[in-house]
Amino acid sequence: MSSRGGFDFKTSASGNHRAVTDDGGIVTLMEYMGKGGENVGDELVVLFSHLEYACKRIAALVASPFNSTLGKTFGAVGGSDDRDKPKPLDIVANDIILSSLRKSGKVSVMASEEDDAPVWLADDGPFVVVLDPLDGSRNIDASIPTGTIFGIYNRLVELDHLPVEEKGMLNSLQSGSKLVASGYVLYSSATIMCTSFGSGTHAFTLDHSTGDFILTHPHIKISSRGQIYSVNDARYFDWPEGLRRYIDTVRQGKGQHPKKYSARYICSLVADFHRTLLYGGLAMNPRDHLRLVYEANPLSFLAEQAGGKGSDGKGRILSLQPVKLHQRLPLFLGSPDDIEELQSYGDVQQKVNPGYEV
Repeated sequence: MSSRGGFDFKTSASGNHRAVTDDGGIVTLMEYMGKGGENVGDELVVLFSHLEYACKRIAALVASPFNSTLGKTFGAVGGSDDRDKPKPLDIVANDIILSSLRKSGKVSVMASEEDDAPVWLADDGPFVVVLDPLDGSRNIDASIPTGTIFGIYNRLVELDHLPVEEKGMLNSLQSGSKLVASGYVLYSSATIMCTSFGSGTHAFTLDHSTGDFILTHPHIKISSRGQIYSVNDARYFDWPEGLRRYIDTVRQGKGQHPKKYSARYICSLVADFHRTLLYGGLAMNPRDHLRLVYEANPLSFLAEQAGGKGSDGKGRILSLQPVKLHQRLPLFLGSPDDIEELQSYGDVQQKVNPGYEV
C-alpha cells in the first residue's frame, strides 16, 4: 500500500488500484479535489460540481430507451408540428452543460463544438470552458459508447476591456499548454470521468447507488508501448505512403516493437482514447477531421499527464496556437514510443479527404 496526495492507494490481487481514506472509506471526485487530494481551490471545485451534475444528466439521457430511433418515433406519434420533434441529443447535452456552467457562476465564457461562436456567461467568472458536449452521438442507436470532452482555462483578465465577442473568442483560442484542467466522460457500461488538474491523470466511476464519482483509476500511466492501434483501416488506400508503411510494419511485427499489433476501432473518440490510456498503443485519425480546441487539446493534455503524447503527426498538439474556433487537424494519441515511431515515418497526415458518407 502506498500513500499519495493525502490518500492511501491499495492494490488488489488483480493489480487494480483504488484510493481509500485513512479509515478505509472510498474517495469521491469532490473529496479528491479538496484539501485531501489535489487542493485545486474552491472555485474549481464549484465548477466541477456543476459539470459533474450536467454529465450525470447526460448519462441518464444517453441510456434512456426514448432516445433511440424507436423512442424518437414513439415520442413523435400524434404530433406533426416541428416544434414537437425531439432535439438531437448533441443539442440537448449542450444546453444541459451551458445551463450548469451558467449556474456555477465560475465560468466567463463557454465555447462548444455545437455553437458557431463562444457564449459569454459572466464578466467575473474565473474560468473558460471549451467542450464537445456529446462526441460519437450518431452511435447511440447501436449502444456504442459516447462521451463528453472538456477543457478548462483561466480567464485572460488582460482582455477584460475588449468587447464581449472579441474577448470571448480570444479567451477560447488559448494554447493547450495553458490548460488548467481537462477531461472526458465516457458513457458506456460504466460512466467514467477521466480528468487531470496538471498533476497526473485520474479516472472516477459513477456509483449509481450514491450519485458520486468514485476514484477508481488513480494516477493512470500509459505504457511506453502498446500493441493496439485504433484507426479506420477501410481508408487505407487514401492514406499517405508513410502511414501505410507504418501500419504495414507494426501489424507484421517488424517495427521497433517486435510483436504484431492488433486493430481495435470503435469509431467513438472517447472510447478509443480511454482504451488506449489503459492498454497503450495509438488512437488516431490521420485526416483534418478532429477539432483542435474541443478534442485534440483536452485529450492531449490528459495523454501527457499520463506519460503519453498527443501529436498532429509532425509535432506536439499542445504547442499549437489555435487560429480558428473550429479548426480541424489530424490527431494521434497514445504511448510515447509508439507516437515517436509513427512520426519517424514522416508522411502520416492524410491530405486527401474525400468526405466519407456513413
